[in-house]
Amino acid sequence: MALQLGDQVPDFKQASSMGDISFYEWAGDSWVVLFSHPADYTPVCTTELGEVARLKPEFDKRNVKVLALSVDDVDSHTGWIKDIEETQSVTLNYPILADSDRQVSNLYDMIHPNADNTVTVRSVFIIDPAKKLRLTITYPASTGRNFSELLRVIDSLQLTDNHSVATPVNWKQGDDCVIVPSIKDPQELQQKFPKGYREVKPYLRLTPQPDK
Repeated sequence: MALQLGDQVPDFKQASSMGDISFYEWAGDSWVVLFSHPADYTPVCTTELGEVARLKPEFDKRNVKVLALSVDDVDSHTGWIKDIEETQSVTLNYPILADSDRQVSNLYDMIHPNADNTVTVRSVFIIDPAKKLRLTITYPASTGRNFSELLRVIDSLQLTDNHSVATPVNWKQGDDCVIVPSIKDPQELQQKFPKGYREVKPYLRLTPQPDK
């Protein structure tokens, strides 16, 4: 059965370009972005892995570890990493799982037979420190992923986990947030949102970002 939002993700132990990884132990109390690739030496994925290496300081600031996956073995990854570093002008600073036995691919339902019955689709999983699945996105092979969007989603998840707000369309750091509809008591509103709020409709109330 496919993983659904809120599910606890499965643990695994698998080889990687940086040694064996026991997932729960490796993740610790961090958030994780796990993202899969159909195979090594694929052009779109080469650009993606380079971009994630460039963005790693941004993930680090958010207590997020990044973990790639491809169905090829470690020796293949080693050669591909040299190409990534050469063509993308980066140092690859995170591991790529070597899922040649498809263990992780099957656990996380990354193989979609109608797309390809042997390699993984290009999926993204955002996993919180409790090992709960918070986001999944699956991209077609022709479209590179937008990792700035994943950072934006992580910012939203971390904000809304700690404050009684949701984030509206196209929200980014510093923008107004939406007060969750369940809060109706005026005293609670004043206590939780001392910066005040603007009522557009009774169910649509905007407040400055609480942690700014």
